[in-house]
This record gives sequence, C-alpha cells and structure tokens, in this order.
Amino acid sequence: MTESPQRVAIVTGSARGIGAATAQRLAADGLAVAVVDLEEAAAKGTVDAIEGAGGRALAVGADVSDSAQVEAAVARVAAELGPPLVLVNNAGVTRDNLLFKMSEQDWDTVMGVHLRGSFLMARAVQKHMVEHRFGRIVNLSSTSALGNRGQSNYSTAKAGLQGFTKTLAIELGKFGVTANCIAPGFIVSDMTKATAERIGQDWETYLAARAAEIPVARAGLPEDIANAVSFFVGEAAGFVNGQVLYVAGGPKA
Repeated sequence: MTESPQRVAIVTGSARGIGAATAQRLAADGLAVAVVDLEEAAAKGTVDAIEGAGGRALAVGADVSDSAQVEAAVARVAAELGPPLVLVNNAGVTRDNLLFKMSEQDWDTVMGVHLRGSFLMARAVQKHMVEHRFGRIVNLSSTSALGNRGQSNYSTAKAGLQGFTKTLAIELGKFGVTANCIAPGFIVSDMTKATAERIGQDWETYLAARAAEIPVARAGLPEDIANAVSFFVGEAAGFVNGQVLYVAGGPKA
C-alpha cells in the first residue's frame, strides 16, 4: 500500500491570533500549511513554529482583496506544497465607527478583505478541490453578524460570509467539497485589545467585564477556534456542510 499524499491547507491572516493558532493546529493534524498574510515576513513566525514542531509550512505574502495576488499565491502554494484542498478564510480587519462617522473607505476596506477576499480565495482553490473530488472550506464569521454597535461594516461582512458559505455548500457539495462557517465570540486577540484601547478601557478591566457576560465565565482563546476548524477540516465532518457554528461560550443564533 502507498501512503496518501499529505493534504495542503491555506490559512489566510495567519501571522498571528486565530489564524496562527489554526495554522499550527492543522499542521499538528498532519497537514502542510500555507501561512498567508499581507506581508510574507510577518508569516514567518508561524512557519517557524510549525517547522519547529516537525511540520511543513510555507510563508506567502498576499493581499486577499487583490485578484492577481490571490491567483499568484494559490499557484505558488500548489507548486511548492501541493494542491490546496483545505482553505480557511480567516483574514480580517476592522474599521469601527458609528454609521454617521463611517467613511466609504472604511466600509470598502472591510468588505474588500472579508467578502471579496473570501470570494477570491475560494474561487482560486475550488478548481483544485473539484479536480481531486475533495475539499474543505471554512469561513470565519463572528457573533457580530447578529449586529453590533459601531460595526455596521464588519457586521454586514460577517453576516455575508454566512450566506456565502451556504451557497458554496450547495454548489460544491457534489464534488466532495464542504463549506462551513465558524462565528467566534469574544476572543483574546490583538483585535479585541485594539477595541479596548479604542474605547479607552484598560485591557484587564475590559477583559473581565466581557468574560462576566459569557456563560462559561471566560474569554475565548484562539485555540478554541482552531479546535473547531480542525473538526470541520477532518474526515469525520464529511456530512457536515453549509453550517454556521457559534463558538462563543454560550448560545447564539
């Protein structure tokens, strides 16, 4: 018997936070991982961590909202690691503000990274998945998809990703490709620390207040999301398709 070739995953926005934790978890699960971030140099820390643990990884710099860069990045991954059969659309940015203060650029930037970026990445990798009759796409939404003050752009993008996921599930399911969505709740990350700073609160005070609102009485960690991604990517989730999983320490939608 010959061993099956190592599957290859692309994780966008994986230089830090949820993306880095996810990349490292998938590597620990036995996948080769393309660590994609805006700057290739920023992705090297995650690659070093994966390789230090005995895994195989590649740092790739790309703006996911740019179609030419996405196509080049996916082609490079296919050439250097192998055909990407797993995609985790994690790259994200915030440009928070109340509606009357929000600029068109703030709106377009968030839509560009979250929605356009996920579309471009999924479109670029699906041909590999369809050819191999296997694929896993996991999109990162948020509890903000249910609405969140000061985040009309982010909330809209994250809600849009849920509809995008369900449509991919319908279109690609017959080719052995599943698409699912994870909606994290409050996660300790650079992004949530920036939120505390933006509203003028001490991080520890902000963290304690947010944790007190969560039924499990703690904030989420990037690893909590990585664990959920690991399930969706695995063989055991082959009949789970088009679902939105809220990983938030308590019930959501």
